[in-house]
Amino acid sequence: MSAFTWLGLVVLAIWLVLAFGRGGFWLCRDRDDLDQPPAPSAWPRVVAVVPARDEAALIGQSLGSLLAQDYPGDFRVIVVDDRSSDGTADRARAAAAASSPGRLTIVSGAPLPVGWTGKVWAMAQGEIFARKNFTADYLLFTDADIFHAPGNLRAVVARAESGGYGLVSLMASWRCDSAAEKWLIPAFTYFFQLIYPFRWVSNSRKKTAAAAGNLMLARADLLAKAGGIAAISNALIDDCAFGALMKGAGPIWLGLTHRLRSLRAYPRFADMRRMVSRSAFAQLRFSYPLLALTGFGLVLTFFVPLWLAFFADSLAGFLGVATYVLMSVSFAPIQRFYGLPRWRALTLPLIAAPYLLYMLDSAWAYKRGRGGMWKGRAQAHLARPGRAEIETEKP
Repeated sequence: MSAFTWLGLVVLAIWLVLAFGRGGFWLCRDRDDLDQPPAPSAWPRVVAVVPARDEAALIGQSLGSLLAQDYPGDFRVIVVDDRSSDGTADRARAAAAASSPGRLTIVSGAPLPVGWTGKVWAMAQGEIFARKNFTADYLLFTDADIFHAPGNLRAVVARAESGGYGLVSLMASWRCDSAAEKWLIPAFTYFFQLIYPFRWVSNSRKKTAAAAGNLMLARADLLAKAGGIAAISNALIDDCAFGALMKGAGPIWLGLTHRLRSLRAYPRFADMRRMVSRSAFAQLRFSYPLLALTGFGLVLTFFVPLWLAFFADSLAGFLGVATYVLMSVSFAPIQRFYGLPRWRALTLPLIAAPYLLYMLDSAWAYKRGRGGMWKGRAQAHLARPGRAEIETEKP
């Protein structure tokens, strides 16, 4: 056999393993709308913690939807204003005044301590305040740019109670309006499922653990047993670190949902680049050899099949076509989830190219001391012990 034929066999084998050996990650069957867990006999007490830094543009709509939850049990909301400069706290108060003023408490965030990443520090302050001032069976951590459907809290609590889960987490559906969003958002979710197959995350016999920061409902006693938010103080990819923390304490569940909707827009490809680059190198454990290996793997997995399909002859070309078809079939369900046309499933190799560039950009930003840049903070160094403190906190 020719070298190209061997190469075709290798890439086809890779995709057969991905399609049939990683928990069916691409099928999008781990969703909260495919079943309806029974309601508990008594609804537990829930305290939501919303870390917010310069979210004035979105927090009114987001917080308003959270405060308006159709939840039969006791439900409180804490917004941790992480030293915002745009009137975030005022927008939050206005949203509460229009719906449920008695449910909301606003905590003014303290300065960021050495060794903590910003969002995690805000989450920790909310946890501490909740434990001191309320009695909670569950703590719900959610972002300030997420819209909650009215029955969402009821649904996630019912799932946690009926399944005995210590953590239930939902990945929101993102905006897919701009060209950048339509091209890159479905792939972002697809790659996340590839790295952390949801079926494996929810399997107590598997070590794979993750969560989505859009919504994380944790049993308060198990979180305390695991060491609380302080146990992940320097995490840059905080949601996956939180998922690993909670899986060590009990079973967890992660799924897709349309009951949560991201309000944040990414109108340009540059906006997507900043979002992905913030944590891509941290995902690779800040390892340049692993970066090189991952880059090679991306080229082999996504680009080589397309090249073989169009330019190789005979058997090698057939293997390239077969692999490209399998790749496209695996990308179709997430396109349907986002309501996009099926032809977009054919574009996966083209979409993988910018993600490879964003990964390289993430490593370059880290090398320049700008890794993990978010809301004025360069935080990637904190996730790697032994690095010097770099703080770009605004006044």
